[in-house]
Order: sequence, then C-alpha cells, then structure tokens
Amino acid sequence: MKRFARIAVFTVSVFTSLAGCVSAPTGPTIAIMPREGKPFEVFQQEDKQCREFADNAVKDTSNAALKEGATSAAIGAALGAAAGAVIQGGSSPNIGTGAGVGLLGGAAMGAMNSAGKQNQAQTQYNIAYQQCMYSKGNQVPSYAAPASGPSYR
Repeated sequence: MKRFARIAVFTVSVFTSLAGCVSAPTGPTIAIMPREGKPFEVFQQEDKQCREFADNAVKDTSNAALKEGATSAAIGAALGAAAGAVIQGGSSPNIGTGAGVGLLGGAAMGAMNSAGKQNQAQTQYNIAYQQCMYSKGNQVPSYAAPASGPSYR
C-alpha cells in the first residue's frame, strides 16, 4: 500500500509540474512601432486593445496544450501498468513499476506535445497582434504602413 501511495504522490507531482510548464502567451514576441506623428499615449491604448484581442484569439489553443500534457501522462501510466502486469504475470510490484515508467514516458511525451502547442499559440498570438496593430496604422515589420489613416498632428 505504501508503494501505491508513493506512486500517487509522484503522479500528482508530475501533473503539477506539467501544468506549471504550460502557459498562455504573456505578450507579443515581435516589435511594433507607432506610425510617425502618432502620440505615444494613443499607441499604448492600441497596444492594450490588441493584446486583449490576441489573448482571446489563442485562449482555446493554450487550454488544449495543458489538456494534451495531462492526457498523455495518464495514458502512459495506464499503458505502463498494463505492460508491467503482462510482463510479470500480474505481480503487483511490477504493475507499480510499469505504471511509474509509463507515467514518466507519458509525461515526457505530453510535455513535448504541449510545448508544440504552446509554440503554436505564441505564433497565433503574434499574428493576431500584428493584424490588430497594422489595422490601427502602426508599423509592423515586413509590412508597409497603411496608406490612409487618421492624422494625429
């Protein structure tokens, strides 16, 4: 029974660690500059609006990354326990060992999968942020500033 308690504590620790590794983008990783003549206060307001827009655009992707990691770890633990039971004919110490090994493998796969989804979320965030800031007339790398827009002079 002590072995099961240790495995349970370890499982909770891995899930907690996985949850801590996955997070939503906290901001853009690209530089946007205000159009010439635009007051900085206006640019700051637009930045805030566009960050909120981008946050909403990636909400589902960030949640999927966390779910992916937890699911992979749980499936890995179940498969490891089954493999441990089959290899040693149902011996309970081997079930625990198999579950532990499966949990580690599942957690590693989950971490890799969630990292990929996290990168995808950051890319989506940057695109949404760029689109928003460009539509407000700001200078976006690799794009010319919009020809028309309000005058701030």
